[in-house]
Amino acid sequence: MTGARDGIFSLVDGGTEPPVTERKAESPAKAKGLMEEIIDPENLKEALKRVKANKGSAGVDRMKVDELTDYLRKHWPDLRDQLLSGTYKPQPVLRVEISKPAGGIRKLGIPVVVDRWIQQAVMQVLQGIWDRIFSEHSYGFRPNRSARQAVGRAQEHLAAGYTWVVDLDLEKFFDRVNHDKLMGQLAKRITDKRVLKLIRAFLNAGVMEKGLVSPIDEGTPQGGPLSPLLSNIVLDELDRELERRGHRFVRYADDCNIYVRSERSGKRVMESITNFINKKLKLKVNSEKSAVDRPWERKFLGFSFTAEEPHQRRIAPKAVERFKGRVRDLTRRTQGLSFEDMVTKLTVYLRGWHGYFSFCQTPIVLQDLDGWIRRKFRCFIWKQWKRGRTRYKELRRRGVNEFLAARTAGSPHGPWRLSRSPALHVAFPNAFFDGIGLFRLVLGR
Repeated sequence: MTGARDGIFSLVDGGTEPPVTERKAESPAKAKGLMEEIIDPENLKEALKRVKANKGSAGVDRMKVDELTDYLRKHWPDLRDQLLSGTYKPQPVLRVEISKPAGGIRKLGIPVVVDRWIQQAVMQVLQGIWDRIFSEHSYGFRPNRSARQAVGRAQEHLAAGYTWVVDLDLEKFFDRVNHDKLMGQLAKRITDKRVLKLIRAFLNAGVMEKGLVSPIDEGTPQGGPLSPLLSNIVLDELDRELERRGHRFVRYADDCNIYVRSERSGKRVMESITNFINKKLKLKVNSEKSAVDRPWERKFLGFSFTAEEPHQRRIAPKAVERFKGRVRDLTRRTQGLSFEDMVTKLTVYLRGWHGYFSFCQTPIVLQDLDGWIRRKFRCFIWKQWKRGRTRYKELRRRGVNEFLAARTAGSPHGPWRLSRSPALHVAFPNAFFDGIGLFRLVLGR
């Protein structure tokens, strides 16, 4: 046990690892099973680093991420023995509900921190096994693949003349994954029964909601590091079927778009693939959200396309509306923030949003949003000034001539309309917002 204890201490304390010869003596490479790979110090060290970086909420035991290191110092030998003997029992996940951007509720299952760490370690090893065999048309939750690449591939299909899309939405996918079906897929490539038993234990750990623990007989609760990989393993069977049929498609997690040349073909594909998903995968297609339509009438990962050739990437209208809703939330006067703090907070969001949606090929939308944001702030400032005398004085102080300042300060129009007035543009030109550090979506700094 000394080697195991030294290994975990070096892992959590950031020191040097045990000599390579010591690890080999303990578990020779030829005899090493998959579980031994999972608990290898290098793999555990990387898993610990990822869990700490991701942070996240506490689970049912209320342990925080920053308490994990101290816990492992004391309990790693016991945890290691349980993992190696196949007796480790995960704790139930904590059910939390978050609002979806497009409305509705998404249920997440938050594992305890120790389980998150173990799941991360398992995922890292299994990712190396499965990623090599996953379809080239699968982009979600995979190393060196992204949503942008998926959208770019969809655009290639349009350029090739496949201008109808079978847009499949899987109803409550993560809640409906069939455990036996998933374990059967895993058993095809995993011979270490301890690992299979551990994954089954994670699937069956149960859910705590309102203080009560309920068993789970299907689904992979969203919130754990292992769930995204398991979802890809489940849907790899769909990818293979689509490839076998020769379809052009793009899949990102449970978002799957199949591109065809005609509406008639699309309807035929929709019917046959829906039957395959229902019967073979034991999942359910949401008929209300799925459709055969033109790609420019649908959205895919926040993007859509222009109807005219060449079909350019554009930000989907619903994504624009969600963006505006978020900006409204961040610029509400009731937050009690100073104007400068509000700009700083908003800029953080704008940078992240721009990092994803700057991939669009219609910059006029970004220009319009830039103007709309500056107008929001001009409106905000005008409301702060409140009284006509204060407004006149502040406008004059910012270089607005006497006549224009008086006319604007005494205007009966509301703040939103006046935010477009010449006086407020003179008082707060674009250079003013650049000077206070407001991020621009076009020519962003």
